[in-house]
Amino acid sequence: MITEKDRTKIDLLRKNIFLAAYHSRTGKAHLASSYSVVEILYTLYIKGIMNYRVSEPEWNGRDRLVLSKGHASLALYSVMSMAGFFDNKELESSFCYPDSRFGAEPNMHELCGIEASTGSLGHGVSIGVGMAIAGKTDNSRSRIFVIIGDGESQEGSVWEAVMAGSNFHLDNLTVILDCNGVQEMGTVREISGIEDWISKWQSFGWDVESTDGHDVNALYESLSQKNKKDTPQLVIANTVKGKGVSIMENNTTGWHYKMPSKREMKVFVKELSISEKELK
Repeated sequence: MITEKDRTKIDLLRKNIFLAAYHSRTGKAHLASSYSVVEILYTLYIKGIMNYRVSEPEWNGRDRLVLSKGHASLALYSVMSMAGFFDNKELESSFCYPDSRFGAEPNMHELCGIEASTGSLGHGVSIGVGMAIAGKTDNSRSRIFVIIGDGESQEGSVWEAVMAGSNFHLDNLTVILDCNGVQEMGTVREISGIEDWISKWQSFGWDVESTDGHDVNALYESLSQKNKKDTPQLVIANTVKGKGVSIMENNTTGWHYKMPSKREMKVFVKELSISEKELK
């Protein structure tokens, strides 16, 4: 069971994500995509899975995270803010503004702690493979994490990288599949026809585990385990797109990118416990 302390922090993250999107007045926030990965990022950064130093973001011994589904940047920014990398007030007041450090997709040249500029889907696993090979070459003990979407997995470059990960025996590489079943234009099953991710990744030589992507304890157990020797790891995180706001959850009618209407705002305000003051 999730602790009350963790629940409070996770609820705050969802509120902060929405407020940053609301004040930006942009449709580039991708709220539903951000909400599905909140617990994953929280477990990595706040629950101690990843080794990093806020005061020394380029510390050589750090673990690396590549958010391949870069359109979920607001979730990453909000969790990094909670971890102490920067002030959430800056994020809330400047997301997607001209000259802001917080763009719609993560930019490693604008913000310390971002390991890769992403947003063009299908490239994150390749970047992670390169980082993992470099780590092996340097005899580093750092772990490389990559978060990808199930819709993103339709990109052919993903599978080239998956083959390489197995071929180079990258047991320092863990890919987390945000398996929410919904993409921009419909369900993943309708569009790609894939129902069994486990056997597909296993056929490429990866060790695969499936877990509840909204259960912090289950995620911690899966992600804290060291990879099998010479084998990269896939953790399938079964999630709900739009988790935390009832009208967004598993909804395929436009919530990939849109902001709520005035009528829909009432649901967001109530379910995220947002005050009138916070909206001004």
